[in-house]
Amino acid sequence: MADSLSATELAVSGMKSQSVRLRHISENIANADTPGYRRKVVAFQEQVDFGRPTGAVAAGPTRFDRRELPRVFDPAHPMADDEGYYAGSNVDLVIEIADAKEASRSYEANLRVFEQSRQMGSALLDLIRR
Repeated sequence: MADSLSATELAVSGMKSQSVRLRHISENIANADTPGYRRKVVAFQEQVDFGRPTGAVAAGPTRFDRRELPRVFDPAHPMADDEGYYAGSNVDLVIEIADAKEASRSYEANLRVFEQSRQMGSALLDLIRR
C-alpha cells in the first residue's frame, strides 16, 4: 500500500467532506424556524490507514448543538405551553451563512487542486508520448 495518497485523492476527500458539511448547513437554514430544531454540526476526522495518517479527511459523526433552545413567546402557537412559550430553534442564520461561505470556498480550493493535478498528469502523459 502506498505511504501517501495522491493529490487527487486528497482533494476528493476534502470535497466530499465539505459537501457533507454544506448539506447539514442547508438543513439548518431550512429548519431555522422549526420549533424545537437543534442545529446540526459536523466535524472532520483525519483518515488513518493501518494506524498511520493518510492526510485525507472525512466527515465525522453528526452532532447536535447543545446550546439551550430559546423560549419564544407566542400564546397563539399550537406548541405553546400554559405560559404561552414554546421551544424555538437554536440556528443562527448569520453563523450558518458564514459557515456556508467557508465550506464553499474550501470546496472550490479542493476542486482547483483536483483540476491542477489532473492537468499535470495529462501534461506528463503528453511528454511521455513524445
